[in-house]
Amino acid sequence: MAKGSGGPGPPLNRTEAGPALVLGGGLELAFTGALTAMMALVMFALGCTVDGRKLWGHIRRPWGIAVGLLCQFGLMPLTAYLLVTGFSLKPAHAIAVLIMGCCPGGTISNIFTYWVDGDMDLSISLTTCSTVAALGLLPLCLSLYTPSWGLEPSLTVPYQNIGIALLCLIIPVGCGVFVNHMWPKQSRIILRAGAIVGGVLLLVVAVACPVVYKGSWNLDVSLLIISIIFPLIGYVAGFLLSLLAQQPWKRCRTISLETGAQNIQMCSTMLQLSFSADQLAQMFTFPLIYGFFQLLDGFLVVVVYQLFKRLKANKEKDLNEAESSPKDEANAVFQEAEEEEVVRMFPGAVFDNQSQQDSGNNRTLPKNMRNCMPNGLNILTQQLLKQEER
Repeated sequence: MAKGSGGPGPPLNRTEAGPALVLGGGLELAFTGALTAMMALVMFALGCTVDGRKLWGHIRRPWGIAVGLLCQFGLMPLTAYLLVTGFSLKPAHAIAVLIMGCCPGGTISNIFTYWVDGDMDLSISLTTCSTVAALGLLPLCLSLYTPSWGLEPSLTVPYQNIGIALLCLIIPVGCGVFVNHMWPKQSRIILRAGAIVGGVLLLVVAVACPVVYKGSWNLDVSLLIISIIFPLIGYVAGFLLSLLAQQPWKRCRTISLETGAQNIQMCSTMLQLSFSADQLAQMFTFPLIYGFFQLLDGFLVVVVYQLFKRLKANKEKDLNEAESSPKDEANAVFQEAEEEEVVRMFPGAVFDNQSQQDSGNNRTLPKNMRNCMPNGLNILTQQLLKQEER
């Protein structure tokens, strides 16, 4: 069984978006600190989208959370095992992939969920619940999938890191929920600013990681392929499984992103706690590359959704215009026919929309018919007959 880390352990010199092996330089430390601060601000802003009542509703009726946890701790570990077996990876690389597959969801998924108009209440609650569930399900999944490589007894579950991740998630999100409840107008301004900061954060990570950690890009081709397709498989499979569970489209998008976006920091911490420096040299490239491609794949999902959303809006606009044009033409023709019929039966009749100049010798419609036009010729005929009888 995997061991737990009760002591302080090594310094947590990693971020969820961009881990590093041993950060000794000032550039790496500044990069890590800046990312941590920006992530806290982003989670505070995203917390401003959360409705406390809806969040409590997800917890009381946790069907969406249950589907998400099934994807997170059932689908992803199984996918990692199949990829490792299919590509016949070396034990050191295989363990790194399996640990990544068994980790809970990361906070990067919350940013992507906001950009695809997902269920932010479900996203926040699912990220929190998966992190809590990792206390038990992470070592359970590792004990199921890692014995084939003989390294399972040396694995150390970073319980301290899990607790820190929970605090870094709950505190800023809780503050955001409070601000949204007390000052809803101001919370919308904070949310817009947070969305901009989140975009800058992901852009900085995507550009800076290959530069700051350029020494970690020398890896096996099979491991590189897995790094590219693993998060994409998670996004697609999570969407399909939630769709199979008959979840609404909004929840399907949310669960999809929660499934593919793993907690990179937790994986890198576990590797540092469990293996020596020589072993880490073979393992630590995978969390870095996975984190990079999970960002790129997430951007791809967002772009596809935004394009689909725009095409759908344009199609609906064209359809509405096409439906309204025949109706307007038919109404105009019908009204003209009605007016001609009235004029034929009442020569010289004057309508409200006609000019009433020089109408001294013209007959006008009865008062009860002057301000409205009958809806059909049958109704019009009945009213004319009644007028004649009078």
